[in-house]
Amino acid sequence: MSRVVAIVGPTAVGKSRLALRLAERLGGEIVNADALQVYRGFDVGTAKPTPQERQRVPHHLIDILEPHQHYSAGEFARRARRVVAGIEHRHRLPILVGGSGLYLRAFLDGISPIPPASPQIRRLLRRRFDLEGLAALRAELAVLDPETARRLDPGDAQRTLRALEVSMTTGRPLSSWIAERPFGESPVAAVRIGLTLPRGILYDRIADRVRSMVRDGWVEEVEELLSRGLDFSLPAFQAIGYRQLAGYAVGEGSLEAVLPEIIRATRRFAKRQQTWYRKDSAITWFDAENPAQALSGVLAFLDRVL
Repeated sequence: MSRVVAIVGPTAVGKSRLALRLAERLGGEIVNADALQVYRGFDVGTAKPTPQERQRVPHHLIDILEPHQHYSAGEFARRARRVVAGIEHRHRLPILVGGSGLYLRAFLDGISPIPPASPQIRRLLRRRFDLEGLAALRAELAVLDPETARRLDPGDAQRTLRALEVSMTTGRPLSSWIAERPFGESPVAAVRIGLTLPRGILYDRIADRVRSMVRDGWVEEVEELLSRGLDFSLPAFQAIGYRQLAGYAVGEGSLEAVLPEIIRATRRFAKRQQTWYRKDSAITWFDAENPAQALSGVLAFLDRVL
């Protein structure tokens, strides 16, 4: 795996657009590194590539799971390595794109080996989540593994449950396992490209995109998912905006109140993404304010390093 390109950066910065154009210019195939685009039926709110875009360039690891199925950084890394090997076997360029820093690190550097959780404990925690809610479980995690509790987003139920599973199954906090062996084995050599924008411009883009998603049928998509009997607590509903819109769809609050909440949550997520990626000195950054100029700069850079 010597010719791999990874495109990183905060949500709404333009990663998918750049990946599509690079793939068309360089004979590439796109590997999705987003944690939520894997779920079938969760399209509008995850900014999933359109059917037309997926016809233009092959995309991988999209629409591979049902909403109730769990996905993890380790599972992504295993699947992505198989996909990338197939792309390279076809003499094409693998282009990873997505906003999950942990997923990309798992693929590029390997994932810390952590013992699997007990299925019985997982079921127990699921029942407790349904009965007690996320706040109670987060409070317990803050006692068992304060470092992980500080790192996780307050609304991230899936990773909160996973951290509790590890602590309860192994008797050691997740942060302890990661500190012992922060990376796995067989790291992947890859060219890491980052897109950036001034904060004010990025935040405006985020607000515009949330409103555009609503115009494009996000509320109707959530209503259709709920009509299938899907529960708010499913892993797929951890995508920002889906839980909020699900509440609105069943009569909890107004759309005028929900939209600002989604925009704020997305901006906080973007800030965490920027903090994560800024720690990676291997990333070469490009200004995304002018997409055509960014594309030219990235193409010139890749011509030198690939």
